[in-house]
Amino acid sequence: MTGPVYTRMIYIIPKPTDTPDDNSTGMVMKAIERAGKDYQILDIERIDPFSSGLENELVWACGIRQDEHQFEVLNALSLSNRVVNTPASIFTCASKVMTSVLLFREGIPTPDTSFSASRSEASRFIEKYGKVVSKPVYGFDGNGIYLLRSPEELGPPPYYLQEFVPNDRDYRVFVIDGEAVGAIERVSDTLAHNIHQGGTGRPREIDPEMQEIAGAAARAVGVDYGGVDLLDSPEGYCVLEVNGTPNWHCMAAPIPELLAGYLIRVEREMRK
Repeated sequence: MTGPVYTRMIYIIPKPTDTPDDNSTGMVMKAIERAGKDYQILDIERIDPFSSGLENELVWACGIRQDEHQFEVLNALSLSNRVVNTPASIFTCASKVMTSVLLFREGIPTPDTSFSASRSEASRFIEKYGKVVSKPVYGFDGNGIYLLRSPEELGPPPYYLQEFVPNDRDYRVFVIDGEAVGAIERVSDTLAHNIHQGGTGRPREIDPEMQEIAGAAARAVGVDYGGVDLLDSPEGYCVLEVNGTPNWHCMAAPIPELLAGYLIRVEREMRK
């Protein structure tokens, strides 16, 4: 069986959480149109990974659902196409454990972290710091983040715990091709400062230290572009996590145009 016939252009898998009022995919598509480049939307639910018909094409996945089907189809597409971001990097960013391991390996400042299925090991980590932050391994949008002060507050394993860095805000830095191109400061009176958790954001100027650490974090996890979340500690910025399918709420930088420009440049380079 043969798949559909495709022509040379940028192929786009829309973010499943897009809404008419918050359409990340649509913003970039309009920027691609303004640049005079063609694109085509792919319905990942209907792609046959055994005969997709796509070969040596650029596929941009603005976002995928965290389920077995969409990730595996994207993984299959990456065998014969250039996928942005790569499935491996999206998975790495989805896993706080993998992200933390890579940050530690590359010597990038990040809060001290413990990951264990042992309650006694988790208890020792809490006792060491007095207050720690508990996060789900595959969480998103700031869900499931709690401050723990004693081992009695531990739930079921496994335990992903980080030392608590006192703060009242964090910074989301948007990185494209290793360069920080936009940033916001997110403020809230809760532990997670995500916009989805009620945080408020405003544009933030990118300083040299922010540029260096955000770019290094994005390279460490292997993303073409990503949202790097930073805290400002007494020792300087530290990386909390990297988002492989980030939004760019509240940023003053023209992220859709910059991202469209990157995709167009990559697609052209593939044709040389």
